[in-house]
Amino acid sequence: MVNCCGQWKTVVAMIGINLALAMVNVLLKLTLDKGVHNLVLVTYRQSIACGLLTPIAFFWERKNRPELTARIICHLFFSALIGITFTQYFFLLGLQYTSATYASAFSNMVPVYTFLLALPFGLEKVSIRSKGGIAKILGSLICIGGALSLTLYKGMPLTNQHSHATAQIENHDYMMSTAKRRERWVLGSVFAAAGCFMWASWFLIQAKIGKSYPFQYSSTAILSFFGAIQSVILTLLTERSINMSMWVLKGKLEILSVTYSGAVGSGLCYVGMSWCVKQKGPLFTSAFTPLIQIFVAMIDFSALHELIYLGSVVGSVLVIVGMYVLLWGKSNDDAKEIGMKQTQANEEGADVH
Repeated sequence: MVNCCGQWKTVVAMIGINLALAMVNVLLKLTLDKGVHNLVLVTYRQSIACGLLTPIAFFWERKNRPELTARIICHLFFSALIGITFTQYFFLLGLQYTSATYASAFSNMVPVYTFLLALPFGLEKVSIRSKGGIAKILGSLICIGGALSLTLYKGMPLTNQHSHATAQIENHDYMMSTAKRRERWVLGSVFAAAGCFMWASWFLIQAKIGKSYPFQYSSTAILSFFGAIQSVILTLLTERSINMSMWVLKGKLEILSVTYSGAVGSGLCYVGMSWCVKQKGPLFTSAFTPLIQIFVAMIDFSALHELIYLGSVVGSVLVIVGMYVLLWGKSNDDAKEIGMKQTQANEEGADVH
């Protein structure tokens, strides 16, 4: 009963986290369309997350928290660089060139990336002689096919094209050449895929950090601090001329987006994901990322009247089907491994008696 409650606790937590992240993606897309620089968004949201979590970490974990070693600090710095700075930089570039629903579709690839990256480190195993192993390979191939479909095939719009918001999009698209639109779409796809690959890498890094430094508030506060500094440095490296006006948030939407994405998206959500990785592992935690696209599509379609394209639907369905085939294979292999261990334990117990 306790184990069942614990499992449902992580499931509910991940559903809530992905709903919050979906809201972050929609707000950030609206803010990017206003002309706010993507690295400015990353810097501000990480600064807010650090400011929120530092006092919580200080009072909540001060009695049990061990001393930070140089090794742990290096791990946290590298984790921030991969899981925060590069992840958000590439994903926001993808979001800038496409739409919130489309960019979020690439988050469906995170579990597959996590699985493929876990193989060389021995965190996951594949046997082509077992049903689970075959399912893992097949699921990965289906997901890759879905990702290629998302990138290379846009297709016809499936939703109403005559709302006010959609008319603005169509007028904008009409002014751009077909080649230019396709170039932006493909470029955005590459950036979004790169961001999700970085995010998958972060799950594995965080799983290792969780063993040596299992304090979610403290580690996330430090990650946010490093992420803010790294984002400023990356801005200086990528921008030829720094205009101070780019750092000024001028409207209510920009302030709301930065505050919400910092406090909730980069703060509480990362704390929750770190806890879930510690409880259930990186693959289980990353398996809920397709919910982001579902929630974003619901918000985009109902509130923002965004277009939904055939290519996005086909690619997303392929990725989700492939992901759950992969997860079924993992579940099958895990159950078989547990059964083998129980049988071995029973045999050893019988030998003792």
